[in-house]
Parts: sequence; C-alpha cells; structure tokens
Amino acid sequence: MKKFIHLINREFRLFFSNNVLRLLFIGAPILYGVLIGAVYQKGKITDLPIIVVDQDQSPMSVKFIDMLEETESIEVAAVLPSLNDAENKAIDEEATVIVNLPNGFTSGIQQNRLPEITIFVDASNTLTSNTALMAVNGVAMTMKAGIQIESQLKKGVPEYIAAQSYEPFKTTIIKQSIRSGNYLYFMLPGVLLTVFQQVLLLGLALTFAAEYENGTFKDLVRKMPNPFGMLAVKIIPYMIMSIGILLLYYGFSKYYNMIIGGAFWAFSLSTFVFILAVCGIGVLVSIVLPNQLKATEVLMVVATPSFILSGFTWPLSQMPAWVQFIAELIPLTHYLKTFRLLYLNHAEISHIYGPVIAMAIIALVCLSLSAVILYFKIRKTKIALEENAL
Repeated sequence: MKKFIHLINREFRLFFSNNVLRLLFIGAPILYGVLIGAVYQKGKITDLPIIVVDQDQSPMSVKFIDMLEETESIEVAAVLPSLNDAENKAIDEEATVIVNLPNGFTSGIQQNRLPEITIFVDASNTLTSNTALMAVNGVAMTMKAGIQIESQLKKGVPEYIAAQSYEPFKTTIIKQSIRSGNYLYFMLPGVLLTVFQQVLLLGLALTFAAEYENGTFKDLVRKMPNPFGMLAVKIIPYMIMSIGILLLYYGFSKYYNMIIGGAFWAFSLSTFVFILAVCGIGVLVSIVLPNQLKATEVLMVVATPSFILSGFTWPLSQMPAWVQFIAELIPLTHYLKTFRLLYLNHAEISHIYGPVIAMAIIALVCLSLSAVILYFKIRKTKIALEENAL
C-alpha cells in the first residue's frame, strides 16, 4: 500500500513538473469555458442587418422602415431606391433579408387594398434568416393592424370589433440559397473543412519538432541551410497530400449527391491560400516548440474551437469584440466564408477578396516569422557543427 501511495505521489509530481500538460489540463477547461460561453453569451440574435428597397419613397414607407429600425432582432443596414444591386449590397453587409416596398405601397393602404411586400431571404443560415424574417413579418402585421384599427375607430366601429377585423399585408417570401436549408449541404462541408485544417495542423506540428527530438536537424541543415528552402521542403509535401484530401471530399460530394459545382478556380485559389496560412501556423509552432507532444497539444488548443468561432453556424456579429478578434486570426474563419459566398450565396468573385487577403496576411506573417526564427536556429547549428569539426 505504501508503495502504491508513493507511485501515486510520483504521478502527481510528474504532472506538475510538465508545464504544458499542467497548462492544458487546468487552462483548457477555463479557456474553453470562457471562450465558448462568450460566443453564445447573448443567447439570442439581435441587430441582424437587413436591406430595405423603398420604391414608394413615401412618409408611410419611411414609417415602416422606422418600425423595422426599432425592432430588437434586426437593423436596417441600407435603404435602396431599387432592387438593382440589392443582392450585392446584402452580401457586402452580410444581410440575410431584403425587404422590397413596392410603388403604390401608401396608396394601397389608403384605398384599403393589401399592398404586397416582397421579402427575399438568404437561406444559407436558417437561424439568422428565420430570425430576420419573423421580425419583418411582425412589423408588417403590427403596422397594418394599427392602420386598419385606427380607420375602423374613426368610422365609429367599437374597439373590440375593430381589433378583430384587420388583415395583414400580403407578403411574398422568396427564399434564395435554398439548398443549404438541407442540413447536409450546410453542415457536412463545414465540418469536413474544419477537419481539413485540423489534420494539417497536427501533421505540421511534427515537422520541425520531430527533427529536434530525433537529433536530425543538423543533418537537415547540412543538406538545406537556407531557411526558405527548408520551409518549402517541409510544406510542399503537405500541400501535395492536401490534394488527396480534397479529392476524397469531392468523392463524398458525389456519393451524397451534393451539387456544389461552379467557381472552381476561385475556390481553388482560396484553398491554396488557406493551406499556406495553416502551414504557416503549423510550422511556426513546430519551430518554436522543439517537442512533438507540446507542439501537438498547442495546435490542438487552436484547432478544437475553430469551427464554433468561425461564424459558420452562429454569426460573428453576435460575439464579443475580443472573440471576433481571435476568430479573425484563424484561417478557417475566412475559408468557410469563401465557401459560403461561392457555393451557398453564389456571390461574385469580388466578394471573396477580403477573406482571401486575410488568409494571405496570416500566411505571410507566420511564414516570415518562421523564416526569421529558423535562420537563427540554422546559424546556431552551423556554428556547433563547425566547432565539432575542429
């Protein structure tokens, strides 16, 4: 029994002597608790941007827009005079709903006709689109009820009868990106691309850390003393192997009859930049932490919450500013955005410039830092080799 207790104490000492393990075991639950809690802290969607097309340009239509502004769930991001370019504006503002108030909106109300309001809904995210749609419908019903009840009261109709005899506006709902209403289209690509990032990070965690642990880094320096060449040697195999993963994903899309064709070259470019960004993060951690286990553990901490932080299922706009800042540093956030824009929203190529540039900046910063640190490590190893040769 005494020996058993001694071994238990020994395990505790080993645990507390490992800085990374101690940090992960104690810090990870705290980190994820704070991080994930902050993501969903609001608990409900508010201030979702919508676009209003006001073709009537009347005091009544302005009143309708003011009522939309006063609704907690939505926020009018822009008011346009026509439907021309409304879809592009909605993509720029990340608006899920376009409300079209037609010509004759006011005259229809005054003549006791039911003006038709057209609502274009981006169904690529059912949570946000349904929230915005319900808010717009609620405003339409409230406004029409108020006008008709007031009109009835002026005619001497008793209040309790007037309150039961109104008709809502006629609304036509046109759903776009409808195939993402199928959860297979929505979730499977998002999860698979998240796994893509994770396997790349975990593989790259071992690139330089394995060389340090196995004592082979000096052999690598003899063969490739240039830091940029060394980075290329480590990264290119993963870029080639990534093609295999992407072909596998293409096979899944065929197997599940998912039609996601189009925008091939634009998405290929964004994929290339994404892989560079992920490789930059992976090799940087592997260079800084000369231990395979530690490098893997650190990159696991980065990779695990990335899907939740990406804004793919819960809008980034609903997260605290500091969480949004962290999300912007993760390549997956921008990569999933390009996927959604190209394949779910069918947006123009120009709309993916922002995400692609963001991934390019991550890649440039991480690879530059990796090259600088690697330069000094190569220089140190060269000096040691020269001293041993003497």
